Amino acid sequence: MGVRRHNREFKLSAVKLVRERSGDVLEAARNLGLDARTLKRWVRKFTGQNELGLTQEEELAAEVQRLRKENARLQMERDILKKAATFFAKEQP
Repeated sequence: MGVRRHNREFKLSAVKLVRERSGDVLEAARNLGLDARTLKRWVRKFTGQNELGLTQEEELAAEVQRLRKENARLQMERDILKKAATFFAKEQP
């Protein structure tokens, strides 16, 4: 019998199932048709990771990057509004 390969999404779903069932690895492994040792290894590997497979540190770094981009965009919009306000203020009699 050949070795079955499971994608990351399947592994994360299996780990989530274990967590939802109060850590019952044996029952979850039986339901999924997996060896309990394999599932235990996945649980150890993916502990502290979210559904996307990111660790908390990676998740925070991604959030910081997103917020920096948003901040730059907002600063640009603010500067445009300041220039427009100055322009229209000069046109007033």
